[in-house]
Amino acid sequence: MTTADLKYKLRNASVITKLILINVVVFIVFGILTLAPGSSMASFERLFLLPPDFSDFIVQPWSLLSYSFFHSGIWHVGMNMFVLYWVGEFVLNLFSAKRFLTVYFLGAMAGGALFLLGYDLLPFEMRALPLGGASGAVMAIMVFIAAYAPQTEVRIIRWNLKLWHIASFFVVFDLFRLATGQNPGGMLAHLGGAGFGYIYARQLAKGNDIGKWFEGLMDGFANIFRSRKSKPFKKVHRNKTTQSTSSRSNDTVSKSEHQVKVDAILDKIGKGGYESLSKAEKDFLFKAGNKD
Repeated sequence: MTTADLKYKLRNASVITKLILINVVVFIVFGILTLAPGSSMASFERLFLLPPDFSDFIVQPWSLLSYSFFHSGIWHVGMNMFVLYWVGEFVLNLFSAKRFLTVYFLGAMAGGALFLLGYDLLPFEMRALPLGGASGAVMAIMVFIAAYAPQTEVRIIRWNLKLWHIASFFVVFDLFRLATGQNPGGMLAHLGGAGFGYIYARQLAKGNDIGKWFEGLMDGFANIFRSRKSKPFKKVHRNKTTQSTSSRSNDTVSKSEHQVKVDAILDKIGKGGYESLSKAEKDFLFKAGNKD
């Protein structure tokens, strides 16, 4: 495979694949560098982990998000990426990549925030080490789609389970582990991400997009690094005003009809689950998500 082929595949990979690749690369690179004789990378890595004490956090505020890209072991990163890939596909079938990232990153930050808030409330013997891992973000994705389309069924071995059954199991399991002192810091992050995912989905179903500000922030950040060469040169001709206006009007009508159809399909999912859609509706929704 040539370098050009690799760049093409990476450029056209889904947002899930890109997130998994980033997490795995960070894990491998820092793992190798940390094991090197005389390496100080372990201390350097702590700058990206979320410290449990708020006084330490205020001098490294970026760790509220950066912690989610650092994992403690191959089982840790492997399970998180597996679950992310599995539940992430359901989200991308209904929503754009931008909204997926909004749930993921804000879920990670919500998990980190609950970790910080809950640290001082834990008994001394349960207090945690610095936080690392994407579990809070992954739980946000899982609970978000389970709350938005709870009746969607998944085939696991011989059983058909609904998404809300699976998400509820993980939440209850995390509550049990928190109560018994098993990785309390990690469980707080899980529950923080899950809580955010649930609230976001329920508000979105009511027409309130509480993550809209973050999407705007991502757009602004992307525009900073966007090359001027990628922006097409716009040329205005006085004698084509009528044609241009007509073209824009047709585009507006087309987009309006497109959105109406998308909304109708999403309403159908909310009532009967993803499996209630016909093949044509699933194909239409998949193509609409990719265009976004």
